Amino acid sequence: MRNGKTLTLKFYQNLGKLFYAIAASDNEVRKVEFDKLKELVKKQWLGLDSIEDGFGSDAAYQIEIVFDLLNIQERLNAKSCFEDFVSYKNAQKHLFTENVRQLILKTAGAIANAFSGINKSELIMLANLDRELKNI
Repeated sequence: MRNGKTLTLKFYQNLGKLFYAIAASDNEVRKVEFDKLKELVKKQWLGLDSIEDGFGSDAAYQIEIVFDLLNIQERLNAKSCFEDFVSYKNAQKHLFTENVRQLILKTAGAIANAFSGINKSELIMLANLDRELKNI
């Protein structure tokens, strides 16, 4: 699935913030949530674009890198990370094609569902994400 728009490192970094926000929405990020993200990056995100980071790795790995960095720093402010993503989305709407939006929702839902199903805080954040992605 190649995207007709040119995605950027910032795009993938902001996805890392978003997916971290989903996992941290209940104030705890579990290993199973990060493992699910890594699985989906490999299965779904690597084929989205052909851009690479400064080290020659597929830029989609920036999703994992940012997620992991936020988790290591224990920046559990899910709301702030979500708002950063929304600001980026609003400034770069052209990157958010229908396929990209569906992939974002699928990934976010899988992360939320990775540990004991979707809880109330995750459900609220997923609903907010759905609303934001419809507002393109």
